[in-house]
Amino acid sequence: QVQLVESGGGSVQAGGSLRLSCAASGYTYCMGWFRQAPGKEREEVARRAVLASPTYADSVKGRFTISKDNAKNTLYLQMNSLKPEDTAIYSCAAGAPGTCRWTSWGQGTQVTVSS
Repeated sequence: QVQLVESGGGSVQAGGSLRLSCAASGYTYCMGWFRQAPGKEREEVARRAVLASPTYADSVKGRFTISKDNAKNTLYLQMNSLKPEDTAIYSCAAGAPGTCRWTSWGQGTQVTVSS
């Protein structure tokens, strides 16, 4: 399993932007971002696999962009036009080799969007 370390969370007003980073300790085939708001189930926000188009939850399409710097083994989530309902703990995950079966998780970072 790879080790994942997130950074970039914080507080922002509605309409603002944040960029999350997730540094992996090694190569990963598939990585994703998840979020969990208080009292709600964890939700997959976006995922990106090698040679595949990224996928997004309907709630973030057009506002969030997932990308990866392969040289740095770092995954990013650019979040624009943030809404209060985006407030959650965001975590990154990595899949087992060659799959998007999530086996490694980061510690999570808080994102708070105020109205």
